[in-house]
Amino acid sequence: MTPAIVTVTSKGQATIPSKLRKKHGIGRKVLVIDTEAGVLLKPVPDPALDKGSLKELFAGTGSRELIEEARSEELQSDRARRQR
Repeated sequence: MTPAIVTVTSKGQATIPSKLRKKHGIGRKVLVIDTEAGVLLKPVPDPALDKGSLKELFAGTGSRELIEEARSEELQSDRARRQR
């Protein structure tokens, strides 16, 4: 896909193009990660909407817990890369 330029409002809001939202399964929440390469957006799964085999895995887990887990994993990954 070709890069897209989006407008950022004075409130810091930007619209992610619909093709990208669909391709990456972005719903109502994304995790925003500051990386050396720039800002990374990662979709946060909604366990309540998951109808597949992973629903039991996320049972009772809210988006806050998922975000904290993803941040922790990203920090560990960054630390490992810096030690190389």
